Amino acid sequence: METFPKRVLLKLSGEALAGSKKTGFDEPTVTEVAKQVKVLTEQGIEVGIVIGGGNFWRGRSSENIDRTKADQIGMLATVMNCIYVSEIFRSVGMNTQVMTPFLCGSFTELFSKDKANECFAAGTVVFFAGGTGHPYFSTDTATVLRAIEIEADVILLAKSVDGVYDSDPKDNPDAKRYEEISIQEVIDKKLGVVDMTASILCMEQKMPMLVFGLNEENSIVNTVNGHMNGTRVTV
Repeated sequence: METFPKRVLLKLSGEALAGSKKTGFDEPTVTEVAKQVKVLTEQGIEVGIVIGGGNFWRGRSSENIDRTKADQIGMLATVMNCIYVSEIFRSVGMNTQVMTPFLCGSFTELFSKDKANECFAAGTVVFFAGGTGHPYFSTDTATVLRAIEIEADVILLAKSVDGVYDSDPKDNPDAKRYEEISIQEVIDKKLGVVDMTASILCMEQKMPMLVFGLNEENSIVNTVNGHMNGTRVTV
Protein backbone atom coordinates (compact mmCIF):
# COMPACT_ATOMS: atom_id res chain seq x y z
CA MET A 1 0.00 0.00 0.00
CA GLU A 2 1.12 3.57 -0.65
CA THR A 3 0.41 4.58 2.95
CA PHE A 4 0.94 2.32 5.92
CA PRO A 5 -2.47 1.43 7.40
CA LYS A 6 -3.06 2.24 11.07
CA ARG A 7 -6.16 0.07 11.39
CA VAL A 8 -7.27 -2.90 9.28
CA LEU A 9 -10.28 -5.20 9.19
CA LEU A 10 -9.24 -8.75 8.32
CA LYS A 11 -11.94 -11.06 6.91
CA LEU A 12 -11.20 -14.77 7.17
CA SER A 13 -13.36 -17.43 5.58
CA GLY A 14 -14.43 -20.28 7.84
CA GLU A 15 -13.54 -22.77 5.11
CA ALA A 16 -9.99 -21.42 4.89
CA LEU A 17 -9.51 -22.00 8.62
CA ALA A 18 -10.66 -25.60 8.22
CA GLY A 19 -7.72 -26.30 5.90
CA SER A 20 -7.88 -29.50 3.91
CA LYS A 21 -10.44 -30.95 6.35
CA LYS A 22 -13.09 -28.58 4.92
CA THR A 23 -14.97 -28.55 8.22
CA GLY A 24 -14.15 -27.63 11.81
CA PHE A 25 -10.70 -26.19 12.53
CA ASP A 26 -7.19 -26.91 11.34
CA GLU A 27 -5.12 -25.66 14.27
CA PRO A 28 -1.81 -25.26 12.38
CA THR A 29 -3.60 -23.00 9.85
CA VAL A 30 -5.17 -20.89 12.60
CA THR A 31 -1.87 -20.69 14.50
CA GLU A 32 -0.11 -19.45 11.37
CA VAL A 33 -2.74 -16.71 10.99
CA ALA A 34 -2.27 -15.79 14.66
CA LYS A 35 1.50 -15.47 14.28
CA GLN A 36 1.07 -13.18 11.28
CA VAL A 37 -1.45 -10.95 13.04
CA LYS A 38 0.94 -10.74 16.00
CA VAL A 39 3.58 -9.31 13.65
CA LEU A 40 1.08 -6.62 12.59
CA THR A 41 0.24 -5.70 16.18
CA GLU A 42 3.95 -5.47 16.96
CA GLN A 43 4.21 -3.00 14.08
CA GLY A 44 1.57 -0.89 15.84
CA ILE A 45 -1.29 -1.80 13.51
CA GLU A 46 -4.75 -2.13 15.06
CA VAL A 47 -6.53 -5.27 13.87
CA GLY A 48 -10.23 -6.13 13.77
CA ILE A 49 -11.33 -9.54 12.49
CA VAL A 50 -14.51 -11.00 11.01
CA ILE A 51 -14.75 -14.75 10.38
CA GLY A 52 -17.30 -16.52 8.21
CA GLY A 53 -19.15 -19.61 9.40
CA GLY A 54 -18.80 -21.87 6.37
CA ASN A 55 -16.71 -24.48 8.16
CA PHE A 56 -19.79 -25.27 10.26
CA TRP A 57 -22.85 -24.11 8.38
CA ARG A 58 -23.82 -23.06 4.89
CA GLY A 59 -27.04 -21.08 5.23
CA ARG A 60 -28.69 -22.36 2.07
CA SER A 61 -27.84 -26.01 2.69
CA SER A 62 -31.35 -27.11 3.73
CA GLU A 63 -34.65 -26.17 2.14
CA ASN A 64 -36.48 -27.47 5.22
CA ILE A 65 -35.28 -24.68 7.49
CA ASP A 66 -36.72 -21.17 7.56
CA ARG A 67 -34.23 -18.65 6.13
CA THR A 68 -34.23 -16.53 9.29
CA LYS A 69 -33.47 -19.58 11.45
CA ALA A 70 -30.79 -20.78 9.02
CA ASP A 71 -29.09 -17.38 9.19
CA GLN A 72 -29.25 -17.42 12.98
CA ILE A 73 -27.45 -20.77 12.99
CA GLY A 74 -24.82 -19.19 10.73
CA MET A 75 -24.40 -16.26 13.13
CA LEU A 76 -23.77 -18.69 16.00
CA ALA A 77 -21.24 -20.55 13.84
CA THR A 78 -19.27 -17.31 13.51
CA VAL A 79 -19.38 -16.84 17.29
CA MET A 80 -17.89 -20.32 17.78
CA ASN A 81 -15.22 -19.52 15.20
CA CYS A 82 -14.28 -16.23 16.83
CA ILE A 83 -14.08 -17.69 20.35
CA TYR A 84 -11.84 -20.50 19.11
CA VAL A 85 -9.58 -18.34 16.96
CA SER A 86 -9.28 -15.67 19.67
CA GLU A 87 -8.04 -18.35 22.08
CA ILE A 88 -5.38 -19.44 19.58
CA PHE A 89 -4.38 -15.77 19.27
CA ARG A 90 -4.03 -15.61 23.05
CA SER A 91 -1.87 -18.73 23.04
CA VAL A 92 0.72 -16.92 20.89
CA GLY A 93 0.75 -13.87 23.16
CA MET A 94 -1.99 -11.44 22.07
CA ASN A 95 -4.87 -9.90 23.99
CA THR A 96 -8.26 -10.41 22.34
CA GLN A 97 -11.89 -9.40 22.73
CA VAL A 98 -14.88 -11.01 21.00
CA MET A 99 -17.81 -8.68 20.33
CA THR A 100 -21.29 -9.56 19.11
CA PRO A 101 -24.30 -7.45 18.09
CA PHE A 102 -26.50 -9.50 20.45
CA LEU A 103 -26.07 -10.73 24.03
CA CYS A 104 -24.26 -14.05 24.48
CA GLY A 105 -24.17 -14.16 28.25
CA SER A 106 -20.59 -13.84 29.45
CA PHE A 107 -19.15 -15.37 26.26
CA THR A 108 -18.75 -12.06 24.42
CA GLU A 109 -18.96 -8.31 24.84
CA LEU A 110 -21.85 -6.40 23.26
CA PHE A 111 -20.51 -4.44 20.28
CA SER A 112 -20.08 -0.71 20.48
CA LYS A 113 -17.68 1.51 18.58
CA ASP A 114 -16.47 3.14 21.81
CA LYS A 115 -15.61 -0.20 23.40
CA ALA A 116 -13.90 -1.36 20.22
CA ASN A 117 -11.80 1.82 20.16
CA GLU A 118 -10.81 1.27 23.81
CA CYS A 119 -9.64 -2.23 22.88
CA PHE A 120 -7.65 -0.98 19.89
CA ALA A 121 -6.00 1.73 22.03
CA ALA A 122 -4.87 -1.02 24.43
CA GLY A 123 -3.39 -3.11 21.58
CA THR A 124 -6.17 -5.71 21.77
CA VAL A 125 -7.27 -7.62 18.65
CA VAL A 126 -11.05 -7.33 18.32
CA PHE A 127 -13.16 -10.13 16.81
CA PHE A 128 -16.53 -9.05 15.44
CA ALA A 129 -18.69 -12.18 15.66
CA GLY A 130 -22.37 -12.79 14.95
CA GLY A 131 -22.54 -10.99 11.62
CA THR A 132 -24.80 -7.92 11.66
CA GLY A 133 -27.14 -9.68 14.07
CA HIS A 134 -29.88 -9.81 11.44
CA PRO A 135 -30.93 -12.41 8.85
CA TYR A 136 -30.42 -11.82 5.12
CA PHE A 137 -27.07 -10.09 5.73
CA SER A 138 -23.90 -12.09 5.13
CA THR A 139 -20.55 -11.93 6.90
CA ASP A 140 -19.37 -10.01 3.80
CA THR A 141 -21.83 -7.26 4.68
CA ALA A 142 -20.87 -7.47 8.37
CA THR A 143 -17.21 -7.09 7.36
CA VAL A 144 -17.81 -3.91 5.40
CA LEU A 145 -20.19 -2.52 8.02
CA ARG A 146 -17.73 -3.03 10.87
CA ALA A 147 -14.83 -1.69 8.77
CA ILE A 148 -16.80 1.51 8.15
CA GLU A 149 -17.92 1.80 11.77
CA ILE A 150 -14.41 1.43 13.21
CA GLU A 151 -12.98 3.66 10.45
CA ALA A 152 -10.54 1.04 9.19
CA ASP A 153 -8.11 2.13 6.48
CA VAL A 154 -8.64 -1.01 4.42
CA ILE A 155 -10.33 -4.41 4.39
CA LEU A 156 -8.00 -7.40 4.06
CA LEU A 157 -9.94 -10.17 2.30
CA ALA A 158 -8.09 -13.44 2.92
CA LYS A 159 -9.65 -16.07 0.67
CA SER A 160 -8.96 -19.53 -0.68
CA VAL A 161 -8.44 -17.89 -4.12
CA ASP A 162 -5.47 -15.52 -4.57
CA GLY A 163 -7.34 -12.47 -5.84
CA VAL A 164 -10.13 -11.34 -8.16
CA TYR A 165 -10.51 -13.12 -11.50
CA ASP A 166 -12.61 -12.36 -14.59
CA SER A 167 -14.17 -15.83 -14.21
CA ASP A 168 -13.97 -18.68 -11.72
CA PRO A 169 -10.40 -20.09 -11.91
CA LYS A 170 -11.70 -23.44 -10.64
CA ASP A 171 -13.90 -23.75 -13.74
CA ASN A 172 -11.81 -21.82 -16.25
CA PRO A 173 -8.05 -22.55 -16.41
CA ASP A 174 -7.64 -19.43 -18.59
CA ALA A 175 -9.22 -17.10 -16.03
CA LYS A 176 -7.34 -13.81 -15.74
CA ARG A 177 -6.49 -12.24 -12.39
CA TYR A 178 -6.83 -8.50 -11.97
CA GLU A 179 -3.93 -6.69 -10.33
CA GLU A 180 -6.25 -3.76 -9.66
CA ILE A 181 -9.96 -3.20 -10.25
CA SER A 182 -12.48 -0.62 -9.08
CA ILE A 183 -15.40 -1.61 -6.89
CA GLN A 184 -17.66 -0.15 -9.60
CA GLU A 185 -16.26 -2.65 -12.11
CA VAL A 186 -16.71 -5.47 -9.59
CA ILE A 187 -20.38 -4.50 -9.29
CA ASP A 188 -20.91 -3.99 -13.04
CA LYS A 189 -19.28 -7.31 -13.94
CA LYS A 190 -20.88 -9.15 -10.98
CA LEU A 191 -17.52 -10.64 -10.03
CA GLY A 192 -18.70 -11.67 -6.57
CA VAL A 193 -15.64 -10.57 -4.58
CA VAL A 194 -18.08 -9.90 -1.76
CA ASP A 195 -21.84 -10.04 -2.15
CA MET A 196 -23.74 -7.21 -3.83
CA THR A 197 -24.94 -5.55 -0.61
CA ALA A 198 -21.37 -5.43 0.71
CA SER A 199 -20.02 -4.22 -2.67
CA ILE A 200 -22.45 -1.30 -2.82
CA LEU A 201 -21.67 -0.36 0.79
CA CYS A 202 -17.95 -0.36 -0.09
CA MET A 203 -18.60 1.87 -3.09
CA GLU A 204 -20.83 4.34 -1.23
CA GLN A 205 -18.52 4.62 1.79
CA LYS A 206 -15.27 4.47 -0.21
CA MET A 207 -13.81 1.46 1.62
CA PRO A 208 -10.94 -0.18 -0.33
CA MET A 209 -10.16 -3.89 -0.21
CA LEU A 210 -7.05 -6.00 -0.70
CA VAL A 211 -7.92 -9.52 -1.87
CA PHE A 212 -5.32 -12.29 -1.53
CA GLY A 213 -4.87 -15.99 -0.83
CA LEU A 214 -4.73 -16.92 2.84
CA ASN A 215 -2.75 -20.09 2.17
CA GLU A 216 0.26 -18.36 0.63
CA GLU A 217 3.20 -18.06 3.00
CA ASN A 218 3.14 -14.89 5.13
CA SER A 219 0.38 -13.46 2.91
CA ILE A 220 -1.27 -11.27 5.57
CA VAL A 221 1.96 -9.57 6.64
CA ASN A 222 3.16 -9.21 3.05
CA THR A 223 -0.12 -7.65 1.95
CA VAL A 224 -0.14 -5.03 4.71
CA ASN A 225 3.50 -4.20 4.05
CA GLY A 226 2.97 -3.55 0.35
CA HIS A 227 4.10 -6.89 -1.11
CA MET A 228 0.72 -8.30 -2.03
CA ASN A 229 0.20 -11.13 -4.44
CA GLY A 230 -3.47 -10.53 -5.19
CA THR A 231 -5.90 -7.81 -6.25
CA ARG A 232 -6.34 -4.25 -5.07
CA VAL A 233 -10.01 -3.20 -5.18
CA THR A 234 -10.11 0.58 -5.42
CA VAL A 235 -12.87 3.09 -4.66
